[in-house]
Amino acid sequence: MSSYWSRSFPRSNSSFLLRSGYASKSSTRSIASSAPSSMKKKAKPAKRSQAAKDPNKPMRPPSAFFDFMEEFRKTFKEKNYNNKSVYVVGKTGGDKWKILSEAKKAPNVAKANKIKSEYNSKMNTYNKKQVNTIAIYEEILK
Repeated sequence: MSSYWSRSFPRSNSSFLLRSGYASKSSTRSIASSAPSSMKKKAKPAKRSQAAKDPNKPMRPPSAFFDFMEEFRKTFKEKNYNNKSVYVVGKTGGDKWKILSEAKKAPNVAKANKIKSEYNSKMNTYNKKQVNTIAIYEEILK
């Protein structure tokens, strides 16, 4: 499509615009400014900026799989020190996690549950602080 417009609407030659009636010979305006608004490039809409993250908010805990992968990466790199591919490490770890029995996954699951319960208690205190902060702010505005 762009090649069609570049042939039909050359920037150096204004004959197309003269024939179409959008420009005159005595016009001192440039070709681009004399083109109709439908032919001009439209400005892209501004991207939304992300909301600022609260540094006081507790970080989400890793799952049992990520706890397993942390240990697995260390042992895998010791055995395969020449391997530089992140894909291979992740793929092998994922396959090994799928094969593991529930009994062998249990230590990782227990550790993840413990960390998750700590996270939930921290989030409860954080949310209470947020509610108190909003209430104080609303009182100030009244």
